[in-house]
This record gives sequence, C-alpha cells and structure tokens, in this order.
Amino acid sequence: MKIAMEHPAKAVIGCDHRGIEFKNKVINILKSKSIEVLDVGTNTDKSCDYPDFGFKVAEIVAKKEADFGILICNSGIGMSIVANKVKGIRAALCINEKLAEYARLHNDANVLVIGAEFVSVELAESIINKWLGTKFEGDRHIKRIQKISDREEKQIPKEECDRIVKKWQDEVRKWQSQAWRR
Repeated sequence: MKIAMEHPAKAVIGCDHRGIEFKNKVINILKSKSIEVLDVGTNTDKSCDYPDFGFKVAEIVAKKEADFGILICNSGIGMSIVANKVKGIRAALCINEKLAEYARLHNDANVLVIGAEFVSVELAESIINKWLGTKFEGDRHIKRIQKISDREEKQIPKEECDRIVKKWQDEVRKWQSQAWRR
C-alpha cells in the first residue's frame, strides 16, 4: 500500500488502558509499512485517564513533530473529543474503510481514532491502509476546513484569558481600596 505522503512517514500513537493490546498490534502494522512510530503510551493495563494520552498525540501532530496520529480507546469517542480540542487537529473516529477514506479525502484528517471494542485488528489494518492511501481532495473542501481554522483562531488561549482576568481583578482591587479609604 502506497502512503499518500511524499516523504517517509512518522506516526505518533497513544491509547488508554482499554486499548493497549490493540495499540501494540497497530504499531506492528505501521512498522510493517516502514512508518516510524512514536509511542506516547500508555504502556500498562492499569486504569488511566485517556485525555492525558489524547492530548499528547494531538499536540505532537499539531506541532508537526509527526505526520499523523493514531489514538485508541475502548469506544474511540473520548479520544476523538480530546484530540479535537487541540488547535489544528482534525481527528476522525473511523469504524470502516469508507469513513477512513472520507476523513482524509474531505476533511484532511490528521488523527485517526479507533475504538478497540468495535473494530477488529484485521479491519483496523484495512482502515489504516485506506486512511494512509487517500489524499486530501482539496477543491470545495478547502473553504470548509478554513472555516474550522478561522473558528479556532477566534478562541482566546487560556493564558491570555488568565492575563485579562488578572488585569481586571487588579483594577477592581484598586478601585475597592480607594472606595474603602473614603
């Protein structure tokens, strides 16, 4: 299967405790395609919080330190929600080849999410093949993705919100202090 990327691909992969065995099988699938894999965990079946690993994968992809990401949890829903909170990420939960194709073709998805309970390893390999082998179509889809990016740009980063709130809290304290002196 030819990968739709023009250069050797690097993937980052993460899972929660419910997806660890599945993740290890997906890593083998990726390595068999000569894809470099960065595994950010978890590496134990001890209960853990999926956002910790979902954010790691999404942030690495958003910083372009990997070409794409794969996230695995029991249903795939939680990881999808988490990854899509990161600016620049378009994560798609895919349970069949057609969704994988559309995720790349129409949405230029950069994170593939798989629910380990709902997808067999054999189906996951077919989904990964379709996802990696499909290029973004562009055309009419570019303006749609741009609308998503534009919305992300309107969001104020938490650090900026905190700075503004602190500024106004300081201003309120100043006025309160002057009022109490009267």
